[in-house]
This record gives sequence, structure tokens and C-alpha cells, in this order.
Amino acid sequence: MKNTQFRGVRDLRRDEAGAASRAPAARWRRLAHDIWPPALAFAAVIGVWDFASQVLVSKANTLPGSSFTGPLPGPWLVVRSTWNDRSNLWPAMWTTIREVVFGVLIAVVIAVLLAIAIDWSRSFRRSIYPLMVVSQTMPIIALAPLVVIWFGFGTEPKIALIALFTFFAIAVGLVQGLASSDPDAMDLLRTMGASRLQLLLRVRLPSALPQFFTGLKVSITFSFVSAILAEYVGATQGLGVYMQTNYRGFRNDLVFGAVIVTALLTLLLFGLVVALERLSMPWRRPAQTDTRW
Repeated sequence: MKNTQFRGVRDLRRDEAGAASRAPAARWRRLAHDIWPPALAFAAVIGVWDFASQVLVSKANTLPGSSFTGPLPGPWLVVRSTWNDRSNLWPAMWTTIREVVFGVLIAVVIAVLLAIAIDWSRSFRRSIYPLMVVSQTMPIIALAPLVVIWFGFGTEPKIALIALFTFFAIAVGLVQGLASSDPDAMDLLRTMGASRLQLLLRVRLPSALPQFFTGLKVSITFSFVSAILAEYVGATQGLGVYMQTNYRGFRNDLVFGAVIVTALLTLLLFGLVVALERLSMPWRRPAQTDTRW
């Protein structure tokens, strides 16, 4: 009997050790399985881009001594030229990053306050919610020149425009999330004598976190676009000014480089929001879609 128990414990420990040794290999397989589809798509895009840039007739061949790099510069030329011009790119990049970060932070504060007020008072919802919708119907390309005329070429007008055009998705997500809180949990806390503030902090805000982060991720994708459009209209520094200057100088390679940098910065900020979402809600698993029909 003892020998049987000993063999059972020994087999169990051997199985646990084998599972522990297989765990890193399984993680690497899952990581490779997740990485290869986007890596393959990225390689295909680079290949098509490189082929198209070689097929198109470059006008630079007919303009000796010109800095014009053709209608579609190749990816390797874009990377090399952008890296060589990094001394001019870094200041523009950091200016735009600073505008986006402060603009999104202000948008989050405004969205949270408006969403709580709308959820708190029905009369406030009827009076403010339509104005929120109207604020998103104004085209930034028409509003930005007026803001520049009123407030000048500094970074503050750009931050205000970014906040204006990014707060809406966050606010709408929060309003929907606050309204979808668990009614049973609300009734339970009411029977225990909880105040409206306690209901807000303990039930309604936690239940609205998924919608809040969904709206924040949507806003992040528009933040850099809003900043660059605002800089196009009037600014002394930033990626929008950098693109405009190189476009006028026929440096399409640097314009493409600035576009790629903008996309990478957007992905980085989006990834930071995803990481913050997982830290804020460790109990919530990412949504998985069943692709089987």
C-alpha cells in the first residue's frame, strides 16, 4: 500500500515537472501563433509598396540636382531618409506627443464629469447631451483656423482642439456604462442605506470601466490626426508642420516617414491604454471572438 502511494506521489510530481517544463514551449507557440498573421500582412504590404515604388516612373530622374524623391518613394528610402533627418523629426514628434497626451487627459476629465452629471440628473442629460452631439458635427478643418486666430499659434489651442474632438467617444461610453450597472447590486446597496455617491463609486463606475476603455481606445486613434490637422492650420512646431514643410520641399520620403512615425505613436499609445485596461480590470478576460460559422 505504501509503495503504491509512493509511486502515485512520484508520478504526480513527475507529471507536474513535465507540465512546468512544457509551459514555456506552449507560451512560445501561442506567441508565434499570434504574431505570424500580422507579421505576414506587414511583410506583404512592404513588398507591394517596394514593388509599386520601382514600377512607377520617378520624376526625380528628369530633374537633375532636385531633392524630389518621386511620387512614391520606396520603404527603405523612407526609413533611411527619416533616420538621417531625425534631428529635425525629434522636436516635431515630441511637440505633437505632448499636445496629444495633455489633450487626451483633459478629454478624459471632461468626459468623466459630463458622464457623471448626465447620469446623475435627467434634466442635465436632456440639456447637455444634444450639445455634446453638436460639438462633433463641427469640422476641425473649419474650426482650427478660428481657434488659431483667437488664441494664437501656441500649443494650448492644439490641446483644446484635441480635447474637443476626443472627449465624445469617452463620454458616450461612460454614459452607456453607467446606465448598464447591475440593478440587483443597486437594490442591495439601497437596502443597506447606501447614498447616491456610494452607489456611484461602488457599483456604477466599476461597471462602466469596460465602456470607458472602449471609448478611450477609439479616442486615441483620432488624437494624433486631430493634432496634425490643427498643426497644419497654424503652428510653429509639430509633425503637422514637419509634413507640410517637407511636402513643400518635394521631400515625399520624409512625408511618408512622418506618416509612419504617426502610425507607430498611435499604436504605442493604444497599447498603453490596453495595458492600463488590463491592470485596472485583472478579473476581466479579453473578449474572444469565435470565428467558426
